[in-house]
Amino acid sequence: MRLMILDNREKAGAWAARYIAGRIKSFGNSEPFVLGLPTGSSPLVIYQEMVKMCRAKELSFKNVRTFNMDEYVGLPKEHPGSYHRFMMENLFDHVDIDPKHIRILDGMAQDKEKECGDYERAIKSAGGIELFLGGMGGNGHIAFNEPGSSFASRTRVIDLAQETINDNARFFDGDLSKVPKSAMSVGIGTIMDAREVVIIVTGKNKARALRSVIEEGVNHMYPLSCLQMHANATIVCDEDATDELRVGTVRYFKSMEKG
Repeated sequence: MRLMILDNREKAGAWAARYIAGRIKSFGNSEPFVLGLPTGSSPLVIYQEMVKMCRAKELSFKNVRTFNMDEYVGLPKEHPGSYHRFMMENLFDHVDIDPKHIRILDGMAQDKEKECGDYERAIKSAGGIELFLGGMGGNGHIAFNEPGSSFASRTRVIDLAQETINDNARFFDGDLSKVPKSAMSVGIGTIMDAREVVIIVTGKNKARALRSVIEEGVNHMYPLSCLQMHANATIVCDEDATDELRVGTVRYFKSMEKG
């Protein structure tokens, strides 16, 4: 596992955006680049940088197919708090992606089990995820895979932990009663099947979880620790997120990048 440590949130996001752009461009037009995407505050700088690159003609999404990590149960795509709307407003409305190549779970699906199964089949039909971009929750969760989630899990309906509900209240005017209590999410197994995983982690509030993910063993109570078993995983973080890592750990990863 690679740990990239940048000075601040903006530099971490810009590095991740440039890295992913390079991976997309490396594919050319020979085959579609299948990209997994997250929502929340963590990837916002990445999306802003990608939009800038597209406007400057430095990046194109014409050959990109996307699958989002998750969606709230019970929210129509037009709802201000839905992840569908988040993605449109923060990325898709501003880049040259074909709308047919965007796939987001339907929070209003009548048969949620079928929706989740269809999602897994659609990913497989697309050839699998080439690169899954993600963030990490303050309790170490990835997508909506809360602590205790199976590492073999697949796309499914998940009841959200109270900590996650509290964290996401900022997207619902701070009103806990407005935050959905469940969501559909790709599983840890789904993420681990991606050929590459890039995770953005910023802020002091993520430091304790990052320490567990990096310095402790694989533990289902810190779901992102699954990356210790992935063959091609990178965590991009800012200095604040490293506050609880050992000095030696920070020096080691920084020396690896300098070398």
